[in-house]
Amino acid sequence: MPTTQLPLKDIHIPEAIGWWPPAIGWWLLAILIPALIVLLYGLFKFLTRKTAIKTAKKNLDDIKQNLALDNITKLRELSMLIRRVSISVNPRTEVASLTGRQWLEFLDKSVTGAPFSEGCGQLLADAPYRNTPPTEQEISQLIDQCEDWLKAQIKQAKRKQKS
Repeated sequence: MPTTQLPLKDIHIPEAIGWWPPAIGWWLLAILIPALIVLLYGLFKFLTRKTAIKTAKKNLDDIKQNLALDNITKLRELSMLIRRVSISVNPRTEVASLTGRQWLEFLDKSVTGAPFSEGCGQLLADAPYRNTPPTEQEISQLIDQCEDWLKAQIKQAKRKQKS
C-alpha cells in the first residue's frame, strides 16, 4: 500500500503549559517564605531584647562592685545604662525623647509604686547635670531600684514571648 493512501494525521503538538495555576510547590513557597521572615524577625527581636537585659545586668553589677568610681560617676553610668536598655527593649520613638518627669514616669510603669518619680530614682533625671555627688545610701537605693527595674523588663520580655 502506498504511503499516500494511509489514513494518518499530522502530529499535533500540545499547547504550552500556562503559568496559572502554579504547582503546589510554588503555593508552599508563597506561604512558607513570609512565615519564615516573620518568625526570624520575632526571634531577632527576642534575642536582642534578652541580650540587652543580660548585658545590662552584668554592667549594673560592674558599676555596683567598682570601688574606684565615685558616686557622681556611678550615677551617670546608671543613668546611661537604664536609658540604653529602655531604648533597646522598647520602641525608640517612645523612649528616646523622654526627659525629666516623663522619663521617671516611664520607668515607674514597669515597677510597683513610684520609686523613680517619688523616691531616690529622681536622681536619674538630673544625673548628667549634677555637680554634687549623691550619698552612698542614695546610690545603694538607686542600684536596688535599677535591679528591680531590670527584673521587671525580663518579666515583660517573657510575657511578650508567650503572646
